[in-house]
Amino acid sequence: MFYAISWFVILGLLALWSLALWAFHSATVWAVSSASALTGTGSGVEILRLPDWLAPWVPPDIVQAITSLLSGLAPAVQGLLQAAPSLAAGLTVATLVIWGLGSALLVLLGAGLHLLVLRWRRRGGGSRPQPRLPVAA
Repeated sequence: MFYAISWFVILGLLALWSLALWAFHSATVWAVSSASALTGTGSGVEILRLPDWLAPWVPPDIVQAITSLLSGLAPAVQGLLQAAPSLAAGLTVATLVIWGLGSALLVLLGAGLHLLVLRWRRRGGGSRPQPRLPVAA
């Protein structure tokens, strides 16, 4: 029973690990693909403006500072966008390598738990039936 519990926990951790890396990869690919909104000094900044419900709560000085900061970052973002295809391919490869290493470590952890349960059961800690003593007649 302990074997099944340990492997069930390992498979659950592997599923969470895969989900986390998938979410990270999706978010970074989205960030690379939507970075083109920052390249234009006028249109990109307008796309990134505050929502209407939040605008009354933010002072205009801060909005103006953020807008000028984003306008200043436009050349750097343009340079990154020119390298975006190679960045996206490298990002996918890096994500797969990290996922593979983490998955291998989780499988090794599962094997270690399996051996630990095996050793524990051999030392008599398991739930083996106890031998019956002969009854004196």
